[in-house]
Amino acid sequence: MIPELGHFSLIIGVAFAFLLISVPLIGVARKDQYLVRYAWPLTYGMFFFITLSVISLGYSFAVDDFSVAYVAHHSNSQLPIFFKIAAVWGGHEGSLLFWVFALSTWAASVALFSKGLEEVFTARVLAVLALIVIGFSLFMLLTSSPFERLFPMPAEGRDLNPMLQDVGLIFHPPMLYLGYVGFSVSFAFAIAALMSGRLDSAWARWSRPWTLAAWIFLTGGIALGSWWAYYELGWGGWWFWDPVENASFMPWLVGTALVHSLIVTEKRGAFRNWTVLLSIFAFSLSLLGTFIVRSGVLTSVHSFAADPSRGMFILLLLGLAIGGSLTLFAFRASEMSSPARFELKSKETMLLVCNVLLTVAAGTVLLGTLYPLLIDALGMGKISVGPPYFNAVFVPIVLVLFAFMGVGPIIRWKKSKAGELKRQLLLPALISIAIGVVMPFIIDGAFNAWVACGIAAATWIVLATARAAYNIVKPKDGDVSMARMGRSQLGMILAHLGIAVSVIGATMVSNYSIEKSVRMGPGISQELAGYTFKYLETKNVVGPNYTAQQGQIEIYKGDKLLTLLKPDRRQYNVRTMDMTEAGIDWGLFRDLYVTMGDPISSTEFAVRLNYKPFVRWLWFGAIFMMIGGFFAASDKRYRSKVAEVVKPQAGKVKLATVQ
Repeated sequence: MIPELGHFSLIIGVAFAFLLISVPLIGVARKDQYLVRYAWPLTYGMFFFITLSVISLGYSFAVDDFSVAYVAHHSNSQLPIFFKIAAVWGGHEGSLLFWVFALSTWAASVALFSKGLEEVFTARVLAVLALIVIGFSLFMLLTSSPFERLFPMPAEGRDLNPMLQDVGLIFHPPMLYLGYVGFSVSFAFAIAALMSGRLDSAWARWSRPWTLAAWIFLTGGIALGSWWAYYELGWGGWWFWDPVENASFMPWLVGTALVHSLIVTEKRGAFRNWTVLLSIFAFSLSLLGTFIVRSGVLTSVHSFAADPSRGMFILLLLGLAIGGSLTLFAFRASEMSSPARFELKSKETMLLVCNVLLTVAAGTVLLGTLYPLLIDALGMGKISVGPPYFNAVFVPIVLVLFAFMGVGPIIRWKKSKAGELKRQLLLPALISIAIGVVMPFIIDGAFNAWVACGIAAATWIVLATARAAYNIVKPKDGDVSMARMGRSQLGMILAHLGIAVSVIGATMVSNYSIEKSVRMGPGISQELAGYTFKYLETKNVVGPNYTAQQGQIEIYKGDKLLTLLKPDRRQYNVRTMDMTEAGIDWGLFRDLYVTMGDPISSTEFAVRLNYKPFVRWLWFGAIFMMIGGFFAASDKRYRSKVAEVVKPQAGKVKLATVQ
């Protein structure tokens, strides 16, 4: 009965979504405030029943109800309970249900926290979100129901993919989905603004905290995925330019551009059309990522089962979203010209340049991701586009971006004073270049152009950001006071510093990692990067649903024992699949990373030793960015204003917002 309850709850949730796109909009057309206000209870009802559906699926996993096909295919009675719950989003059907749940959660959040906005505007936003809920819910109900029964019921499930039996599954997909789906809110705000014909500063101010929230989640999701791949896959890599990695990275790049474009629209009333387009493209790229994962058109370690019908359905949704929104934009664009004017040397210009560079960078990733698909579709053979392309095309673009990124926070709005930039930024620029040139010689005794560029870029961002912070807290005549710095400004500073930290990590680990494949067994020692790795013994370990051969490897620095690593090779009982679990000695400035390969003899194994300098800085930088995004989103100017309803005159309702 519980699976049927979940299925029925999902249908009721869709029914609420249909009402949400009809009743409030009828109220808008008739200027009937009472119908408009139905948007709120309908949104909460949609959220409640979709949540009940997710809970029902989670309960089916918890009680090992293998009569549910999705549970039977992704769980087993031996699976630990926390992995059973995480398995809810571990496959195609369940992750799609979680996608819809995340969307309904965003809709309920908008309804709850946007009470200070104009009711008509909010009703339109909620209606757009409900329309997206309907599209994906129908896709799920028609092609991918997670509640489908399996008869006769098997005695045991097939178990969760061993690669997913990790704490990363608990946090990475939800964070990523909340980021993906969160851009639907920015999209809905843009469509609602186009429908109302009001692309003004108020719209940008309302939209920006939601865009920042989605950006925070997507940043966290990408960083968690990188960290998970690093320690789980046993390769020691942190980014592979995998098609699905790219599919999450593209909306992040466009979303970053959108966050900055909204600033200009809010403060100066400029870039209105550009900001709307970025809102549309950010969400469209999220839909594209969903298509790539679920259609099977591209090979990826993230892909679910290939099913042409699923791919065509999502492609149809993508076409409707892009086509419909761009058509609406085309009708409204001529009415939305930006009245603001600014000089070439201004903050507006710097933000525009950074926006264009971020969009071009996303375009290069899109080209590298979809080009193999296009060539295959044209019958011209099969090709793969890998790191050499992305390193040659993407990296130079972001290096130019970093140069402008340092100028943006310092330059003035509208027009910069003559000589002001040179006075403030010449010394930081010279110091950055000098450090960039010298550091490769200090580290390795030889010049490395990529290292020089990376270190110089990171130093430049840090120094320029520090100067921007100083300008905020220390006006021309006055004492230094942190009280002058708003949360949005503090968020900008932290996020930019986070970029610098991640750039240092990426530069160092990409150029100075050391890897050594060796033969090791009891009593054998190996040297790497000044460390001694001593293999003591191999232990047999029994886990809840696996057995493992676990190496015991001591690490010494000189005569000092640093740690004991325990890499292992696991054999899972149900899927009979071998997995490698790395042993890692974490450090602020380096990781020592050990993985066990195939056995060479009864006592010896092929072992891979890795030295990873500054790899942890990649994820430290992401944490800085997320904290910065949180501070920016919580700025006082984004807190809800109190809305009042002006009494209707001549049968019309006017909704106003008290500023």
